[in-house]
Amino acid sequence: MRRREFIMLLGGSVAAWPLVAWAQQPERMRHIGVLIGNAADDAESQARTEAFAQGLAQLGWVDGRNVRIDTRWATADDIRRHAAELAELAPDVILAATGTLTVAPLLQATRTLPIVFVLVIDPVGAGFVASLARPGGNATGFTIFEYGMSGKWLELLKEIAPGVTRAAVLRDPAIASGIGQFAAVQAVAPSLGVELSPVDVRDAPEIERAVAAFARSGNGGMIVTASALATRHRELIIALAARYKLPAIYAGHWFVTDGGLLSYGPDYVAQFRQAAGYVDRVLKGEKPADLPVQSATKYETVINLKTAKTLGLDVPAPLLARADVVIE
Repeated sequence: MRRREFIMLLGGSVAAWPLVAWAQQPERMRHIGVLIGNAADDAESQARTEAFAQGLAQLGWVDGRNVRIDTRWATADDIRRHAAELAELAPDVILAATGTLTVAPLLQATRTLPIVFVLVIDPVGAGFVASLARPGGNATGFTIFEYGMSGKWLELLKEIAPGVTRAAVLRDPAIASGIGQFAAVQAVAPSLGVELSPVDVRDAPEIERAVAAFARSGNGGMIVTASALATRHRELIIALAARYKLPAIYAGHWFVTDGGLLSYGPDYVAQFRQAAGYVDRVLKGEKPADLPVQSATKYETVINLKTAKTLGLDVPAPLLARADVVIE
């Protein structure tokens, strides 16, 4: 090989080295924070986070390979501390995984880090977004239902237990959605001939006292609206319904799986798969301000026939036919 050709070949190889080295560099590890307002051993929460991880994997994000998922499990007492700690870590995006309970403290901790929320009932009323179509801030995500759907709970309760003329409505009065859900049930109660009694779910002793007092009169039933506190106290609530033989309808299927009578609500786990899609879009450069808040599209009715039998209820055939899941 001639000297001139050798030098040209060598020069071309050296020029290519930076390109080869750049191509071989590992992909930058991205960081996702997850804040969950529940205990780490909660089966329903575990199913939701697994669905989120599966959704991310389908989009090419695998924990430990090209993304690091930092999950914080918190109770109502320490949720603000965990929210502040996650914000200090400055992840690329944070998943607020337990509705209002987690979104509110995260937005207090940061107004710049992207937040994707799930299971929120009224993000506009709560001040999380400017509008559903144009969130405008650093948060967006998925709602579980409109307030009007809450009236459906009372209709279904009357269908499965026609003798109910009084209903205790368990709600969290400290959040806008707790007030809104109760108001929606109130709107349909007169037409169904049912008198309502609000029961706050702030702590276990309060729930127990209020339900015991309500149960002293006959023809009673219960509506357990959607809230993180109701989910946290679900074992107690289900036990009280059984103790006082109160037909009860719940906002989530996990209550029925754990022994409750009836539930009607969205597919909660599916929202976590959808949330993975929004997290993916944020990681690829889109802003929460430009991603519209989406609503749940699939609702499911779940009935526990064993509980119905214990309460002496015959489930109407039309209701049974419409049920998505029947536990025997």
